[in-house]
Amino acid sequence: MRNSAYNDTCVVNDLHNTLTKRFKNIDKDSLRMEQQIDALIEFMHEKKNTSKNTELSYRRDLKKLADFLQKDLGKNSFSEVTKEDLEQYIAHMFELNAAPTSISRSIASTKALFSYLLETGEVKEDIAANLKSPKIEKKEPAILSKKDVMKLLEQPSGNSPKQIRDKAMLELLYATGIRVSELINLKTTDLNLSMSFIVCHDSHKERIIPFGTKAKEALMAYLSGAREAMLEDKNSEILFANCSGEAMSRQGFWKIIKYYAKKAGIEEDITPHTLRHSFAAHLVENGADLKSVQEMLGHSDISTTQVYLNMTQNRLREVYNKTHPRS
Repeated sequence: MRNSAYNDTCVVNDLHNTLTKRFKNIDKDSLRMEQQIDALIEFMHEKKNTSKNTELSYRRDLKKLADFLQKDLGKNSFSEVTKEDLEQYIAHMFELNAAPTSISRSIASTKALFSYLLETGEVKEDIAANLKSPKIEKKEPAILSKKDVMKLLEQPSGNSPKQIRDKAMLELLYATGIRVSELINLKTTDLNLSMSFIVCHDSHKERIIPFGTKAKEALMAYLSGAREAMLEDKNSEILFANCSGEAMSRQGFWKIIKYYAKKAGIEEDITPHTLRHSFAAHLVENGADLKSVQEMLGHSDISTTQVYLNMTQNRLREVYNKTHPRS
């Protein structure tokens, strides 16, 4: 009886020691994997001049991959991982009904990681090089009709600093087609009111984008007192401040545009990017050349801008087929 109790105690102690050692190793290897991800992000930032949003996306995707490899497959370092392990992770994402775009982005992040680890000598083979991304159905971007855009832009009509700011932001967004991240990061030094243009900074280059009379009038109204009333630090260079007097977030502006879309009775589910798409589509529809639109949007490849021409041509074909007597 005494020997049996002694043996049971030994078994329990051995199991405890084994598990303790195992979890210590997992913690250590988890830290190591995280350090390798950090090293990749730092490399991308310094050598490829990647944007903050890209770096956040890569870090998020690779953290999910590392968690899966450790918890589901028991892999304690990236050097232990096989191509089959990565394919299991892709299958796992499909099982979770992840969007094809999310899966493709995760695969791109994984490829970047293993290419980097091969370059630094931490793995002997790039097992991610031949991973296949799912086919993504290319959809036409959602755009608003000119009538709906005008209804949206008319909604902020009050005299409060917030309403005047919202009017200026919406007018400038539609007038220039810039990204919401570019809009909220604008500084007063990026604005030239006398010449009616803004200087927009992205990860690749600066671009100068003109704007029209309506946007200029809205900006002048905002700068004549509303901006100063909203700012906490009167010496700040932030162009558009939030209600706390600080730089606005993407989520903050997303809520603004949702609020005014609902107020305007617009049924489509619109985002800040909808105004960017509408800006481009309306320019092309009115005869703007693609190269100019490409430069204003900051597209590196003109094929990305080509979609707006295709949309216009498709719409003209539909009108022709519905109205021409000999179609």
